[in-house]
Amino acid sequence: MSDFFASDSKTNAAEYTVSEISGALKRVVEDAFGNVRVRGEISGYRGPHSSGHAYFALKDDRSRIEAVVWKTTMAKLKFRPEEGMEVIATGRLTTYPGSSKYQIVIDNLEPAGAGALMALLEERKRRLAAEGLFDSGRKRPLPYMPRVIGVITSPTGAVIRDILHRIRDRFPLHVLVWPVRVQGETAGLEATVAVKGFNAFPREGDIPRPDVLIVARGGGSLEDLWGFNDEDLARAVAASEIPVISAVGHETDWTLVDFVADMRAPTPTGAAEIAVPVKAELQATLSSLAARLWGAVSRGAERKRQALRATARALPSPDQLLALPRRRYDEATTWLARGLIVNTERKRAGLEAARLAPSLLSRRLGEARRHLDHAGSQLPKCAVANLRERRRHLATLQARMSIEPIARHAAELRREERRIATRLRRAIDSLLVAKRNPHAQAERMLATVSYQSILQRGFAVVRDAEGQTVKLAASVRPGAALSLQFADGVASATATGSAEPAKPRPKPPAKGRSGGEQGSLF
Repeated sequence: MSDFFASDSKTNAAEYTVSEISGALKRVVEDAFGNVRVRGEISGYRGPHSSGHAYFALKDDRSRIEAVVWKTTMAKLKFRPEEGMEVIATGRLTTYPGSSKYQIVIDNLEPAGAGALMALLEERKRRLAAEGLFDSGRKRPLPYMPRVIGVITSPTGAVIRDILHRIRDRFPLHVLVWPVRVQGETAGLEATVAVKGFNAFPREGDIPRPDVLIVARGGGSLEDLWGFNDEDLARAVAASEIPVISAVGHETDWTLVDFVADMRAPTPTGAAEIAVPVKAELQATLSSLAARLWGAVSRGAERKRQALRATARALPSPDQLLALPRRRYDEATTWLARGLIVNTERKRAGLEAARLAPSLLSRRLGEARRHLDHAGSQLPKCAVANLRERRRHLATLQARMSIEPIARHAAELRREERRIATRLRRAIDSLLVAKRNPHAQAERMLATVSYQSILQRGFAVVRDAEGQTVKLAASVRPGAALSLQFADGVASATATGSAEPAKPRPKPPAKGRSGGEQGSLF
């Protein structure tokens, strides 16, 4: 029995190791599916790994296949893969022996038609619009005369040359260029970093902070412009403290950056024209304003000078002003000596009449003491009355210094100013109407007497080869070149015969005549 079982356990099947089976499967799969195109939906995409490779899966409604995109291939993709996007992957199938799985190594990745990208774009657009990033109320005005402009674009393309050339022609200033890729998977990320980097510049740093940013790229297909539909870039532009001008693609190309930017330009050259004014026009305007200001100052000074001269002519001369004071002075000097003598005599007579005596002095001293005692008794009452009067005076001054009368007076002045402004506008309107009426009448008179109106009635002006007007038929020679001016244009003509005198028109028969003779009344 032991021999029977021993012989039965042996077989002719070859033995393989696990590595040999895995290698054989790998060769079979790679030989049979060396180049395939797989359509499916991206699942499990979390962005590139720290190594730069990307790992995800492609699936449909029934199956799933693992996928990998190497770092070198990721840099060449025209758009960045996203979760849920339907794509067409081109690559080769291989196996991963470490986990007994097969996967596709993707060499190229493209969306499954423009419809998928448009659907994704519309979904992003609806989400950002719902957050209010497209509202016109949040868009900031552009500076009229920026000092520094920041440009986010490729440093080697024609776009930056067009922008610099246009800025140099219109208004030369300082331009900072942040070089980025404008196509490929990293285009949106690099542009986002550029927008945030410009906003991070200090206002008074060594590198001047731009006053306005231009995000620019030339035209292209939807896939070429896909980097500027990046949601992070749109949010960075919306959150930028510096106003942003979007100049991506041609006038018919629209990206998310166009909707969130503060201003959209149809082309990169148009963005440069929007960002800066024309220096020559500003200089011309400034020169015109300076000339007008100088003329106004000169005319004002001349008017004041004329008014001063007129006022000076109306003032009296110094002799006229001093004539009356001089006469009074002469009269006063005449009477002064006589008055002094008379006054002295009167004072002497008064002193002689009132001779000083002890009794008179005692009486006057007593009267003075009584007057002083009476004044001393009345002094407290006077002090109280004076203090009360001062308080009333201070109260009156305080009432006069109140702000309410001043406010009422200011309000009256403002109302008077508005009334005067209204009357001024009405006077200006009346003056303009009065000035326009003669001009309109002159235009109507010119249209009436112009020979153009005569041409409208069917007449023509005949001119010779030298452009002189032909007034007589006798001055026209046979074969002469003529030009006939009609109401709607000029026609050329050649004289074919000699001039014939104009025949007089036959006079119509007079009323009441028969056969040219006077009729009889009888």
